Amino acid sequence: MTLGLINANPVVHAKKERVARSEDPHADDAVDPLEIYDHVRDIRDPEHPYSLEQLSVLSEESITVDEKLGRILIMFTPTIQHCSMVTVIGLCLREKLKDCFPPHFKVDIKVAPGSHADEESVNKQLNDKERVAAALENPNLRQLVDECLYSSEL
Repeated sequence: MTLGLINANPVVHAKKERVARSEDPHADDAVDPLEIYDHVRDIRDPEHPYSLEQLSVLSEESITVDEKLGRILIMFTPTIQHCSMVTVIGLCLREKLKDCFPPHFKVDIKVAPGSHADEESVNKQLNDKERVAAALENPNLRQLVDECLYSSEL
């Protein structure tokens, strides 16, 4: 956990009950927002011991899928407008989803409009393959992303 928290007292919400999904191998292979949400809802916030779901950074409604165009859009809302961990959250989302869906899907990750002071630059960084790759080569940043993805504290 970071010393000198930017948002020392975030609003924490209860986790929603998971929806039971069919494991039928012949079921429709379509990707839907709930499936994506189930993959990312338990990612731990980089600053707090709560999930992105518990902090309402992410919801099923903030995910859209366009099967025809092969696009997934995830809009997330940082807990405060000047959140310094916003790019880490975006990197966590991208890393969690990179191997979950067919390669023809393009995943766009953005902060919700008006939810962050540096919205445009954050969105550009999170959707630039070279910048993402360079960020994940930093061992300290990589460790933080891995801690958020694989934390057993939740």
